[in-house]
Amino acid sequence: MAYETFARRYTTLLTSSLRVASQITLIAIEQITYDEYISGLDNPTCMFMVELEPMPAKTIFEMSPSMPLVWVDHMLGGPGGKQPERPLTDIETPLVHGVLERILDELRFSFESIVDLTPRIVGLEYNPQFAQAASASDAVIIVSFEMRVGAEECIGTVCTPFAGLLPHLAIDSDSAGLSAAQRQARDAAQRSMTAGLGNTPVEVSVRFNSVLMSPRDLVTLRPGDIVPLEHPVTNPLAVTSAGVTFAHAVAGSSGQRLACLVVPPPQEEA
Repeated sequence: MAYETFARRYTTLLTSSLRVASQITLIAIEQITYDEYISGLDNPTCMFMVELEPMPAKTIFEMSPSMPLVWVDHMLGGPGGKQPERPLTDIETPLVHGVLERILDELRFSFESIVDLTPRIVGLEYNPQFAQAASASDAVIIVSFEMRVGAEECIGTVCTPFAGLLPHLAIDSDSAGLSAAQRQARDAAQRSMTAGLGNTPVEVSVRFNSVLMSPRDLVTLRPGDIVPLEHPVTNPLAVTSAGVTFAHAVAGSSGQRLACLVVPPPQEEA
């Protein structure tokens, strides 16, 4: 559904931006390995490397090298038509990037019910063997589109690493089959669990910075030995729980007990 929405908005964007009748049609969605995907591409082809945060790996927008040139020709008032299959020039690249950034905004909108994406173009490759977006055996989701701009058409693909998309699909599918009453019961249980965890005791430590020592030094430690700590005397101590530092403090006392005073974190050096 997200990719169908994307195809419709992609169509509207190209038609309005290029001022020519355009059509983007979703053909297929399949799961294969990255090596199978790369092996099935033409050489040369046009592969835009895109980061879709918070997904960890790169996504590839792939199309025939002539299609971006058709975009440029229409944007500059040309008639379109058959274009040579060549790399983009330094002048053409920013024009194509401008259109692609708007296309990525439409992708972000189409996926906002599943995951909040932040797209960013990070590269362009023409040889599939040089596009190192994933390991050869990694599973990827390949979405194929029929792209038609004026009289020109080609098949374009979007390659997304499966491991980055799966957690967000799992969360979305967990909610899809629930009724309104079931969702209310789940939300009430989550609120109860959150309230209960808020009063659960956890172990908190106030620590100096750690120091590295060799096994020989450790086994020869005796009472009275001095171990220098790599902790500046002007820096506060770290307040940690489960290995996570969440505050800083200076040591002191409260009555007959040791205590610490929480202070602002130290200023990081430029």
